[in-house]
Amino acid sequence: MANKEATVAELTDLFESSTAVLLTEYRGLTVSQLTSLRRSISEHATYAVVKNTLTKIAANKAGIDSFDDELVGPSAIAFVHGDPVTVAKALRDFAKANPLLSVKGGYFDGNPLTAEEVTKLADLESREVLLAKFAGAAKASLFGVAYLFNAPLSKAVRTVEALREKESQKENN
Repeated sequence: MANKEATVAELTDLFESSTAVLLTEYRGLTVSQLTSLRRSISEHATYAVVKNTLTKIAANKAGIDSFDDELVGPSAIAFVHGDPVTVAKALRDFAKANPLLSVKGGYFDGNPLTAEEVTKLADLESREVLLAKFAGAAKASLFGVAYLFNAPLSKAVRTVEALREKESQKENN
């Protein structure tokens, strides 16, 4: 009994401290395949095989009730502490190579996710790519603003230069 209470407390803490939670079913996968999956997402998530009843209790304690109907069969959860998009991509790619893994759903940013929404999350570009695109767009915008400020100044310089040339031609004639 004490062991179960400790497990529930640990799971509750994982639910509360995670940026996202992705629920999977691993029926038929070998231990080596699960170990490979754990290694592939270890930088951004903790992947744990869980007992459904204890997980349901822990999720409810953490304020998550969207898993109640999905916690059937052999379940494992990716508790994301890094980039959720990276973990969703890794799960999607692993599931393509190992069709016995299926994503049942998830919980992200205070909202439950369906399996389809987790797939859409996996289709997003990573945080680093999005930040790089934003930086590029900001740089282009700043270049455009700088050009706008410099254009009237350079036009004025060219006009003054043209007037000087015209004056010097009049003096020569």
